Amino acid sequence: MDTLSYKTVSGNKETANKQWLLIDAEGKNLGRVCSEIAYVLRGKHKTNFTPHADCGDNVVVINAAKVALTGNKWDEKQYIRYTGYPGGQRFATPKEMMAKHPTAMIEMGVRGMLPKNRLGRAVYRNLFVYAGTEHGQTAQQPKVHTITR
Repeated sequence: MDTLSYKTVSGNKETANKQWLLIDAEGKNLGRVCSEIAYVLRGKHKTNFTPHADCGDNVVVINAAKVALTGNKWDEKQYIRYTGYPGGQRFATPKEMMAKHPTAMIEMGVRGMLPKNRLGRAVYRNLFVYAGTEHGQTAQQPKVHTITR
């Protein structure tokens, strides 16, 4: 056995072999969907995963408005944001968020699971979330990705 023939391959942007994946969020739990999306966006499901490079796939999420929350989270969970002004802390429940911006809950959940640096911001740009079944990435012919974890 030739031990010199086994080399560690470090992936980069050119060797990433990116694909387009379609995830249907209808009836799925919010946190479980977001963690799977973040996992695929980072590229951790690939054998050539490299922590410092964008090796993940592009992800299209449909039916974001039909995501599920367990228990009383629709009324009791709070999303907090700050306007930047004194006394500008604002609170919203998932019901209010869904009424105003149905894709925001998935977008915020995935963003929180990505690295907080330049790489995380670059990886986040590979996410496309839609409230309904229609999406703008039909030309890329995304493959259906089932959540297995």
